[in-house]
Amino acid sequence: MDLTTIGVKVGYAVEATAGQKPTAFTWLQRCKAIGGISLTNDKIDVTALEDLIKKYAAGAADTGGDWPLTFGLSNDVVDGLTAMRTASIEGKTSGKATWFEVWFPDLKDAFYVVAEPGMIPMPDVSVGSAAEIQVPCTINEYKGLDTAIEPTAPVKQ
Repeated sequence: MDLTTIGVKVGYAVEATAGQKPTAFTWLQRCKAIGGISLTNDKIDVTALEDLIKKYAAGAADTGGDWPLTFGLSNDVVDGLTAMRTASIEGKTSGKATWFEVWFPDLKDAFYVVAEPGMIPMPDVSVGSAAEIQVPCTINEYKGLDTAIEPTAPVKQ
């Protein structure tokens, strides 16, 4: 049976050792939507002068570079996103990347993305709606599926 999105979690972690997948992830709570990542290969023209029809070879895959994460707006969410962004900036200064994990409860593997989170944006505001913010992330590298590690709730200070 196909999986549902019930119980899906997104988590983050800064590498302990540069270039290695972290062993634990912090859950970013109240996530409402996770942008999908499509891979499109560049087309390299390999046509020779004698060819009557153009020929192509697959080039590097392109993610498009953008990855949005949407959250319900609350003080706890802002605190969690601020902690994530601070950890990401500090990690980058020491050559360590930020990994994100999209975890499904009934999937043995999870999806992994190395990305740089953007600033917390101001939400659209309208009558009769829930306040949501969409955090833009820049994809450094799409890692794909690997062994799942369930993200854990952040420790309250």
